[in-house]
Amino acid sequence: MNTTPVWSVDARTGARTAQVTVESTTGGVDDAVRAAHAAHPALADRTRRAAFLRAAADRLEARGDELIATADAETALGTGRLTGELARTSYQLRAFAEVVAEGAFLDVVVDHADPAAAPAPRPDLRRWKVPVGVVAVFAASNFPFAFSVPGGDTASALAAGCAVVVKAHPDHPATSELAATALREGAEAAGLPADVVRLVHGRRAGVDLVQHPLVSAAGFTGSVAGGRALYDLAAARPAPIPFHGELGSLNPVLVTEAAAAARAEEIGAGLAGSFTLGMGQFCTKPGLVLVPAGEAGDRLEKALAAGADAAASGALLDTRMRDGFLAGFAARAALPGVSAPVRAGEDGHAVRPGYVSVPAGLLADDAYRELLDECFGPVTVVVRYADPAEAEAVLARLPGNLTATLHAEPGEPAAAELLARLTPLAGRVLFGGWPTGVAVAPAMQHGGPYPATTSTGTSVGGAAIERWLRPVAYQGVPQELLPAELRDGAAGVPRRVDGVLER
Repeated sequence: MNTTPVWSVDARTGARTAQVTVESTTGGVDDAVRAAHAAHPALADRTRRAAFLRAAADRLEARGDELIATADAETALGTGRLTGELARTSYQLRAFAEVVAEGAFLDVVVDHADPAAAPAPRPDLRRWKVPVGVVAVFAASNFPFAFSVPGGDTASALAAGCAVVVKAHPDHPATSELAATALREGAEAAGLPADVVRLVHGRRAGVDLVQHPLVSAAGFTGSVAGGRALYDLAAARPAPIPFHGELGSLNPVLVTEAAAAARAEEIGAGLAGSFTLGMGQFCTKPGLVLVPAGEAGDRLEKALAAGADAAASGALLDTRMRDGFLAGFAARAALPGVSAPVRAGEDGHAVRPGYVSVPAGLLADDAYRELLDECFGPVTVVVRYADPAEAEAVLARLPGNLTATLHAEPGEPAAAELLARLTPLAGRVLFGGWPTGVAVAPAMQHGGPYPATTSTGTSVGGAAIERWLRPVAYQGVPQELLPAELRDGAAGVPRRVDGVLER
């Protein structure tokens, strides 16, 4: 029996405040997965499933004051930020309720039998998508609501009809317990078993989840090292499972000479606000910014330095991340030829933001590879390029990203070419603005080439549901044996019948 305690820790002081529970044993994980598996069939009723998602949002809001206060103590993210995040999380659940009710995600296609079809007769075929089964969700540290127990992976998996077992993040165990209770209350309010959502704790529990034979897919948001280890376990199973992991992203920004000349101060101030937002603990933080050499770029850096120097100190999510940030900044600033116009540092238990600047030509040397890796926290790397060829050489060395941003002026001849150049690097390409902030919208893509994510899916927006579905085609099945949505004359979901879209 595992009696290792799980503590709630004050992020601002590092002090333990209360024991929340104990780490889950292998047997405890097995019990949770089996309970979720047994509850899974109850989610087949789409009407009840949509009602559950709405009820879960209601229960989260009803517990809002307690959830926000608990999350603030465990993460130091601030009540303002957390109030907005909780509202986003409730909105996300209700948005998926609408996706479930509409039914387009089922992707129903009916092709009636055609004995005269060429080059060969066609049988009766009816295709749709079904839930994959129990989904393991790994909660993120930096979003205790939106990417944690009640977050996007959980919401989209439940919307797909999959029961969920969430592995709580150790940075906010008390918040996780409260959120899981709200979700389970929502399930019962909709007439579903509470065990469509289960919660486990502890590092070993994550390994046990990925390896459990009744787990059919996993969603992860976290570090490259942790995510890759779990991804490899998922692939090494006797029956491998999809592992939808969001691991790390540099989120490059390219500023053209024309944009720097026209808007140096605006861009520099905007960059300062973006990379320090939430103490740099956003997966979409701009971590590398290509800025032209010369007077316009100098003005941009001056505005950046002013904004970064004026940014408030703050606590990071935990001591490990704090230490990693300080060590990462120091290592980058110590590289030959790298300057630190605003130096990050300690401010009691909190940290001060900072940034480094480097000539683009140095990045061709593998000794500077660290500058092309994400450093979690309030830091960005400014790369000064002398000409387009130097900028291209840096872009050619970058791994996959969640976002890539172009700051160019309207009418620049090279703008279209530069957007096309950034597209292979990221899942979301921005023209102007800053990538921090991800809209919950049907057209959103929050995912990109590895190591940003381990699959081609999105973890934000309605399309996130597709990760937890698999297609099934029925051939020659009698009408009375087919699911209702696949029968002739079925109404209530969009369908493509004999090549014609019906609504």
